[in-house]
Amino acid sequence: MTLALFDLDNTLLNGDSDHAFGQFLCTQGVVDTTTFEQANDRFYEDYQAGTLDIAAYIQFALKPIVAMNTDERAALHTQFMKTIIEPMILPKGLALLQDHHQQGHTVVIITATNRFVTEPIAQRLGVKHLIATEPEVIDGRYTGQHTGTPCFQEGKITCLNAWLKQHNNTLAGSYFYSDSANDIPLLEHVENPIAVDPCPRLSHYALEHDIPIISLR
Repeated sequence: MTLALFDLDNTLLNGDSDHAFGQFLCTQGVVDTTTFEQANDRFYEDYQAGTLDIAAYIQFALKPIVAMNTDERAALHTQFMKTIIEPMILPKGLALLQDHHQQGHTVVIITATNRFVTEPIAQRLGVKHLIATEPEVIDGRYTGQHTGTPCFQEGKITCLNAWLKQHNNTLAGSYFYSDSANDIPLLEHVENPIAVDPCPRLSHYALEHDIPIISLR
């Protein structure tokens, strides 16, 4: 089956769900607004610059939910989906997903953002397959650590290769849509790379390498 791979943040969404979740935690009084917001913004700037310490960021992003039970996490995420994510969903992104579904392609969201944040978003977008950074969960509780390789930069290729082996699939004819220069390693790895509303670094790279540029905005 032909794979249609999609980055999530700033590709299918008009914004970054990971950073937005941190902001949401501030508005809900879950974290200390001043210190957490400053750190959240600093990590996001590092992400945009391609210098993010992904392990440090995962610990930072997961720490607020470590003390929560299942019901508390679910209620928080339901509110996050309703107030923050729903307005971010791009109609043209939904249409593009549907186009690939109609062509019989296997649609996959592949994202650096952790599965706690992104799994309900993938479900809302009608995407069955999600490859994401995996939080460690023991006895139903998040430890604040991750398992396996973070799904970030070259790590996306590692995670994708594991998924391909598990699903007995290949990258023959594959597509990958992304906005971020952090995804250049994977864009180089597929047969049909597409830059979506690209950041300046990816826009420059796409123009140099004749990669199509589209907008879903």
